[in-house]
Amino acid sequence: MSDEPGLALPAYFSYYRSPVKMVATAEGGLTAWRLSIDTGGWEPVTHLADEILFAIGGEVSVLTADQFVQRTEHDRGRYLEGEGPVFALYETVQAIEDSAAAERRHLTAREQALISGIRRRTFVMFEEELQRAGDPGADPTIADSQA
Repeated sequence: MSDEPGLALPAYFSYYRSPVKMVATAEGGLTAWRLSIDTGGWEPVTHLADEILFAIGGEVSVLTADQFVQRTEHDRGRYLEGEGPVFALYETVQAIEDSAAAERRHLTAREQALISGIRRRTFVMFEEELQRAGDPGADPTIADSQA
């Protein structure tokens, strides 16, 4: 499957508004992972790879690494609940967004930059915790990719 012309791995997608990443395997193939909104971890969805790759447009779109990180953290912050530093940062983002909404205005450039920075940070923190817990799809280094 990774022999598809023009497919560079890792690759990032939005599949029906859900973040999906495709990564190379040691054997030269690929593995696909979709964010679980129940756990914040990664579900294997390699069976969807062809559908995603050949259905780009409509409900499937290509994301940059940073767009993938931002979408992932948006969803984690929206759907997950918990305690600790990551969740405190999710609450900070929510408070910034709620304040702008209450004032019926768009986020300022400074607020947007702050939220993006927080989400890159929470992505790394969450992914590192997933790695410690043994999630094979976790990869905190994606946040370092500013593609």
